[in-house]
Amino acid sequence: MKKDLSLVWIVVAMLAPLAASALQVVEIKPGEGDMTPVVREAIEQATDAEVKLVFAKGKYFFRPDHTKQKYCTITNHDNGLKNIAFLFDGFKSVEIEGHGSEFIFHGQMLPFLFENCGKVTAKNMVIDWDIPFCFQGEVVAVNEAEGWRDIKPATQGFNWSVKNGHLVYPDIDGFSYASVGSTLAFDPETKEVSHGAWDFTSQPTEVEERGDGILRFHEKLKHWPKVGQILNSKGKMNRYAPAFHGKSSSNLTFDGIVIHHCLGMGFLLERCDTATLSNGGIHVREGSDRVVSIIADGTHFANCKGDILVENMRFKGMLDDSTNVHGTYVAVDGVLDEKTVRIQLMHFQQLGFEFAGVGDEIWFIHQPNPTRGAVNTVEGVKVVNDRFIELTFKNPVPENLVKGDVLENKTWNPKFTMRGNSFEKHRARNVVIKTPLPIVIEDNDFSSHMSAVFLRGETFYWFESGNVEDVLIANNRFKDCASSGMEHAVVLVTPRLGKTFDATVPFDKNIRVINNTIETFDNRILWADRVDGLLFKDNTIKQTRSYDPQWKDAHLFDFTHCRNVRLIGNTYIGDHHKTVLADEASKKTLKIKGNKGF
Repeated sequence: MKKDLSLVWIVVAMLAPLAASALQVVEIKPGEGDMTPVVREAIEQATDAEVKLVFAKGKYFFRPDHTKQKYCTITNHDNGLKNIAFLFDGFKSVEIEGHGSEFIFHGQMLPFLFENCGKVTAKNMVIDWDIPFCFQGEVVAVNEAEGWRDIKPATQGFNWSVKNGHLVYPDIDGFSYASVGSTLAFDPETKEVSHGAWDFTSQPTEVEERGDGILRFHEKLKHWPKVGQILNSKGKMNRYAPAFHGKSSSNLTFDGIVIHHCLGMGFLLERCDTATLSNGGIHVREGSDRVVSIIADGTHFANCKGDILVENMRFKGMLDDSTNVHGTYVAVDGVLDEKTVRIQLMHFQQLGFEFAGVGDEIWFIHQPNPTRGAVNTVEGVKVVNDRFIELTFKNPVPENLVKGDVLENKTWNPKFTMRGNSFEKHRARNVVIKTPLPIVIEDNDFSSHMSAVFLRGETFYWFESGNVEDVLIANNRFKDCASSGMEHAVVLVTPRLGKTFDATVPFDKNIRVINNTIETFDNRILWADRVDGLLFKDNTIKQTRSYDPQWKDAHLFDFTHCRNVRLIGNTYIGDHHKTVLADEASKKTLKIKGNKGF
């Protein structure tokens, strides 16, 4: 069947004489087979700066065979040559109306890339893969003494084989993971991460095919799964690409989009200005046997600015955080002259990242003090390679700047609002945020494997900046959070700075947790390190019996190297008696007043 592709031109006259702006509207209807060539042709024929693709409601199938290819540097993913179905670069305006259509992808693909675009709107579509890049199976037997587990693999929609004693998956178009890799246990009834589950990297010495379709994994484990649990594996640190990637673009709106699977993060925006994500979600398709939706973060914002809003979204089944908002620390590699510094990108998934552009303001941070210091403006950028960059500044750099100090981009930080969202228990944290501008987290339903709200700037490993200065967490509902085998808290503030930085200097400040309802089976509610200005007020905490507590001796509130902490007017309903633990530095300005139950 020939695919139906029609074009409609709309010319809108501008007020200025002789000036005009043309909007090209392309209507696309479902067809048999691979729709990638149709989309590619539509975009290639868009000779004007404004384009709108309108999809008639239906199911559209996309393969990598005839995609546009481009070498991409994608922060927190694997750089490389990517197969891109929808590639928009340099458009003044892009709009995609899906009318509720399903877009089904196959193999290694980056579905949507918006680069250097002035305005982006994508609406009303469902994103999925025909075959997920995961392995999944039910635990049917465990023998810790002999070191094996028996798994009954999922077969419907999954692709795998056993070759020469090794599990090979996803085995799609010649691609498979090098190892079984990152593995996690899920509850078969709720399809949520199992209570107390630990991630582990699976590297079996042998995978043996037994009768009745059972696979025996020969492998000694520190934390063994339980019979009946579902184990899901995703390889080792494999992130091919997000579903939606915005790069150096502005005014992005994603409305009514649901992602059931992709090969990295759901929505990734880097160096973008102003974005709204609303009325959609990331979760497994209803009725599906899958327990995992996407293999990394639901949403991720790196060095963005303007206003970012995440509203009325549903998150479940991701294998990393629902939302991560951060800047990027770079390390000083050398001072070249009085105005020029060579910097280094520190994480292997930051290589090629655009840390700064001409006109950006930069903070200088001198070890051992993690406090933001002098500000200078970038006048020149010379990219040496994907790891090293030379920055020339308007004014002389600080005389005490030395190798190992870090820089932070002041210009590219967003205001962030998260409102009316639902978080169902998935791996890692619900919300991870690091921006000095106002943060509002209100009227959400949280349920988390690790901490629900996690504030951590770090000059270590990921090098994600920075410290928060204005956070409001209000009128939310928290239900049985922090159920991981690792020790977490419902709200956790814990900088992770390198050994060259002073671990006693306050880092984050002005955090208010007000009028929330927290229902929890465990003890840790608020755990804070190095905060100046922390208000926990008018919250209601109810002890549940959903699970056995894992940290029976932990305190409800735990403060280290904090200043100006206030616990006011809160209510605790339960029988836990260890309430507040504070070190000597925190005790000096700690105020506890008008609470009930503790």
